[in-house]
Amino acid sequence: MEKTYQPENIERQWYENWESKGYFRPSGEGESYSIAIPPPNVTGSLHMGHAFQHTIMDTLTRYKRMQGRNALWTVGTDHAGIATQMVVERKLAAEEDKTRHDLGREEFIKRIWDWKEHSGGTITRQMRRLGNSVDWDHERFTMDDGFYKAVQEVFIRLYEEDLVYRGKRLVNWDPKLHTAISDLEVENKEENGFFWHLRYPLADGEKTQDGKNYVVVATTRPETMLGDTAVAVHPDDDRYQHLIGKHVMLPLVNRRIPVIADHHADPEKGSGCVKITPAHDFNDYAVGKRNELPMINVMTQDANIRYQAEVFNSDGTENTEIDGTLPGAYAGLTREEARKQIVADMEAEGLVEQIEDHVLSVPRGDRSGLIIEPMLTDQWFADAKTLAKPAIEAVEDGRIQFVPKQYENMYFAWMRDIQDWCISRQLWWGHRIPAWYDADGNIYVGRSEEEVRGKYTLPANVELTQDEDVLDTWFSSALWTFGTLGWPEITER
Repeated sequence: MEKTYQPENIERQWYENWESKGYFRPSGEGESYSIAIPPPNVTGSLHMGHAFQHTIMDTLTRYKRMQGRNALWTVGTDHAGIATQMVVERKLAAEEDKTRHDLGREEFIKRIWDWKEHSGGTITRQMRRLGNSVDWDHERFTMDDGFYKAVQEVFIRLYEEDLVYRGKRLVNWDPKLHTAISDLEVENKEENGFFWHLRYPLADGEKTQDGKNYVVVATTRPETMLGDTAVAVHPDDDRYQHLIGKHVMLPLVNRRIPVIADHHADPEKGSGCVKITPAHDFNDYAVGKRNELPMINVMTQDANIRYQAEVFNSDGTENTEIDGTLPGAYAGLTREEARKQIVADMEAEGLVEQIEDHVLSVPRGDRSGLIIEPMLTDQWFADAKTLAKPAIEAVEDGRIQFVPKQYENMYFAWMRDIQDWCISRQLWWGHRIPAWYDADGNIYVGRSEEEVRGKYTLPANVELTQDEDVLDTWFSSALWTFGTLGWPEITER
């Protein structure tokens, strides 16, 4: 006999025996009891946190099963859109020196399914080694056909209730992955940088109170000045009251932009004047919305300077009044190259007041490592404020209670300040958005092109193109407990 217990010698044998005899299936008798495993990413492996929570769920399920309950412990994995696509893209580059674009969408997705079949089973093997008594006969995946029906159904219902919409808004844009990403996928890191204090000449002979023909604005990103559409001062700042409604001449671009009053400007910081770039800064975007400022996007999806800027009104419609021409000297430059050149040109014109060292928080993509660019793009959004109202009311009226009670304050802070959720991603792997467009950009939402044509009475000669984007992984993951039990169809489960 071995001096120490060697569990691997017997556990695998007995587990295979239990699984083959169907001991983990729901019995079909007694009161129902169900737990759904929060689906781990198919690309990953289990860690100690998984082992801890799986032990708790396994204990509860086995206990209820022994009590005679019709116990179901649902198992499955999440397709993990961006993570899985990156794994397969790296594999493709390393083994074949190709990109997904070389293969095309259909073939690339096929490669991902092949990868999942051969390399995506780490988690299920680990769960069997842990002895988890899950219902393997009904293992689910967030990209299987049945689950997609649930995802489609929710998207279509929300669209019909005006709770999802397509719009041009500022998002976290990853210049390497070429997709919008969530706030949770952005890592803010402290890095050494600079504050550039720049002089913006006043137009029409205006002067400041102390007789200067310019105002001073400070920025950590001089390259974004190409997209400035205003200079803001605090409405109660006596120094600039006479300049509100006047204009400055934006250096290098020679664009007239207004001086506006907005509480975003802090009289105690710097000169009290703030450059406003609605298309490249989240705070400035909010200022632009409040003051109906145009939005000028000066960067490409690679975060290089454009040859011609894109110009939009505050509501996202195209602006045809403002000339989007940018100085040719910056066209095609990276952000870093443009910053260096713009600062040099501003210094040459005597428009740099001061440069000071500054430690700043730099947003970097947690996967690409590149600096995330606030980018004005067309995306799908969920109306999170409206969706949050019933959840807020449930806590306010006591139907749901927090223990300890002080955590209500954190909950309310999150929910009452919630922003609309960007639910689209510029990826190939994921649930493709069930929306089609005609040549004029009109949107038609439905389960298939055939359904769309019937639903909207579209003749056969109207050419339709399905949206290229996929839904954020969390959109489908949030439906896990419904979709795995057959919803929206009425099934035995």
